[in-house]
Amino acid sequence: MERTFVMVKPDGVQRGLVGEIVARLERRGLRLVAAKFMTVGKALAEEHYGEHKGKPFYAGLVDYIMSGPVLAMVWEGPNAIAAIRQTMGATRPTEAAPGTVRHDFGLEIGRNLTHASDKLETAEREVALWFKPEEQVTWTRDVDRWVFEKA
Repeated sequence: MERTFVMVKPDGVQRGLVGEIVARLERRGLRLVAAKFMTVGKALAEEHYGEHKGKPFYAGLVDYIMSGPVLAMVWEGPNAIAAIRQTMGATRPTEAAPGTVRHDFGLEIGRNLTHASDKLETAEREVALWFKPEEQVTWTRDVDRWVFEKA
């Protein structure tokens, strides 16, 4: 079972899309294991976007993620990283496939509503950065046997 990090960014929160995004992931069959509604401090923002330090857009990313509340989450399921990235759509909303979150609700890359880990190593780092192990719940749903081939 793969765990990954997802965040509804300030634009998604301000536009009232938290429920829509969570519902799409739940309907997809993924399982929510941790969530925090919070404002992001500078140290966490800088560490989260650390791989982009020194790039021209780094300061803008840090400032933006601190500009309003976010919903930080951990989701799990088989191939969760790929499934979530597919559900969110391409980073540039105008290149995202119809039916994805970014296609349906976004227009510009700087207001693309969500962040989702892109690979297992990133997911592990981001989950550990945003959530302590005791903040993540291990649980099963009765419906899991109808969603996962191996529950």
